[in-house]
Amino acid sequence: MKPLGGQALIEGVMIKAPDNVSMAARIPSGKIVSKRERHVSLASKYKILGLPFVRGVIQLGDMMVVGINALNWSAAQQGDEGELGTWEWVITFGIAILLVVGLFIILPYYGAKFVFSPSSVAFGLLDGILRLVVFLLYLFAIGFMKDVRRMFQYHGAEHMAVHCYEHKKALKVQNVKQYPPEHPRCGTSLLIFVVAVSIILFSVVRTPHWYYNVPARILLLPVVAGISYELLKFSAKFSWLKWLTYPGIWTQKLTTRKPTARQIEVAIAAVNKAK
Repeated sequence: MKPLGGQALIEGVMIKAPDNVSMAARIPSGKIVSKRERHVSLASKYKILGLPFVRGVIQLGDMMVVGINALNWSAAQQGDEGELGTWEWVITFGIAILLVVGLFIILPYYGAKFVFSPSSVAFGLLDGILRLVVFLLYLFAIGFMKDVRRMFQYHGAEHMAVHCYEHKKALKVQNVKQYPPEHPRCGTSLLIFVVAVSIILFSVVRTPHWYYNVPARILLLPVVAGISYELLKFSAKFSWLKWLTYPGIWTQKLTTRKPTARQIEVAIAAVNKAK
């Protein structure tokens, strides 16, 4: 059985298997269209990139590229005019990076600085807690947007279809409906591990000076991501570590919604294409 992952698309679902990327979307006419491309990650191609703590960073970068291409494809299926050009992607990513740094690094840092000295352990803990609070409030807020809510439904449909596949049940709507919209290997769970690891790491790696602390939080993100990825894999693999998945699953209550039968049909089409 292939290990599957994926993400929600615009009126669709993308499923990533070890040897391919498959997508399915419902077009305005009501028909489901699908696509499958051969794809093997760099971590699988090159042994050194598949080493623990390295593979997580490589896989995240790989999924980002694959995810963007899949979103472009799904947008095109809805009749949107073409794909974004290179400079449009550069500007979009630039704005996204500035928002991430501002909201999840600088804002919590200076919020904690009002209360504790940056050289104290308490500062690192409060900085991390504020980062988590900002993250949860952000997810809660965007959940009120109509288009985001629909993507959250497809996110739930993706998880439910993968659950059904992993339990070796026939991929039918009634079978898929039996499973929860949360999944322990979800990217949302990974982000919770990222916050937890960063709280611990930056409680140790600290100085009294912002011009060291703030860049360190950015430059050490690959280290945090690598550790978090390994924790996510271990917690999903070993039953005695299952408790580590609970915070991520609780957070997925914000990033998934119960899908409709028609949305489940799209997720099933994507899984069938990938397996």
